[in-house]
Amino acid sequence: MKALLLDLDGTMYRGSTMMKGGKELMDALHQNHQRYLFLTNNSKRTRKQNVEHMENMGYIGIRKNDFFTSAMAAAIYVRKHYEKRKVYMIGEEGLREALLEQGFLFDDENPDFVFVGLDQKASYQKYSHAVNALKNGAVLIGTNHDRVLAQENGFKLGNGSVVAMMEYASNQKSPCIGKPYEPILTEALEAMQLQKDEVILVGDNLETDILLGVQNGVETVLVLGGVHTEADCERLGIYPDHIVSDLNELRVEFCLQKCY
Repeated sequence: MKALLLDLDGTMYRGSTMMKGGKELMDALHQNHQRYLFLTNNSKRTRKQNVEHMENMGYIGIRKNDFFTSAMAAAIYVRKHYEKRKVYMIGEEGLREALLEQGFLFDDENPDFVFVGLDQKASYQKYSHAVNALKNGAVLIGTNHDRVLAQENGFKLGNGSVVAMMEYASNQKSPCIGKPYEPILTEALEAMQLQKDEVILVGDNLETDILLGVQNGVETVLVLGGVHTEADCERLGIYPDHIVSDLNELRVEFCLQKCY
């Protein structure tokens, strides 16, 4: 029985609206004792906030340990690859929690790193402060490179667009950590104690969710209704192993028929 690595934004929900078949999918996973992990590039929420966000939509049985975010992956990545620990962050409580869990210290005036995660309240002044820190020698760390986020009535600016702005302003390049890049997958698999051939990546975004699987030899499922359509596969040259119309079809194909 393969574990599912499930995207959130555009896959399980759009904004605050549950995607069709979401509750039925989760009920089937729980009933079949099938392992899963919500693997998300969205760094803004803590694990507790992620639980509350999904419960408010009607999801049942969601736990804090069901989530692995790009904020968690970025904090672990920097802890493993660098010795210094002082940080300035653009982001919300999810990134703050991840940094504290990995032993980082907040220093707005003389940071070693500037972490950039999704921050819906960030200001021009905050961005400018970050650029000054980067110009003074801090290392840029973007949690993920998503261009946009799927919402109920369209899209919102993604964190990757902000990271690109910081890269341009500072003449630095952030390491690539979130989907579609290998570090987030490596850390998620380590957390689950699983191998690549023991999981299936599920998501709505060809350029993040599906490309992560394609580039790392992991089985993939594109769920329609989020960022990309079936026609985008040909346009982008990114081909999932499977395409489903919604989460009900995913449940039937991968939770009922493929429990092996």
